[in-house]
Amino acid sequence: MKSYRKELFYHLPERRGFVNITPDVTACIEESNIKEGIVLVNSMHITSSVFINDNETGLHHDFDVWLEKLAPHAPVAQYRHNDTGEDNADAHLKREILGRGVVVALTKGRLDFGTWEQIFYGEFDGRRRKRVLVKIIGE
Repeated sequence: MKSYRKELFYHLPERRGFVNITPDVTACIEESNIKEGIVLVNSMHITSSVFINDNETGLHHDFDVWLEKLAPHAPVAQYRHNDTGEDNADAHLKREILGRGVVVALTKGRLDFGTWEQIFYGEFDGRRRKRVLVKIIGE
């Protein structure tokens, strides 16, 4: 059994946004030379997320609106976490909603996706560089 590890870096200029990272993960698979196994992709920051869904801009807009309704950024005083001088309590909550990461089967050197599935990085407290871990285990 082989193992591969790589960190990907993303720096979104806005507070919130979504990036399709499927091509970056696919490049890692090719680099790993692993054909059968499991691919783990997870955010290494507590204010961002990795999730699987459709690559459709209307849906991404809907995610942003929905998440902002569930955990609005303002007023920042509504959150006890922000009493520490932070202003990102909402980002921590949004991360919990979309999750830390994903695991996808690797079959014949390809992500074994369902129809329309893609891997996304979700940013909820951007404007700085953050890491995403790709770990591939298999043969």
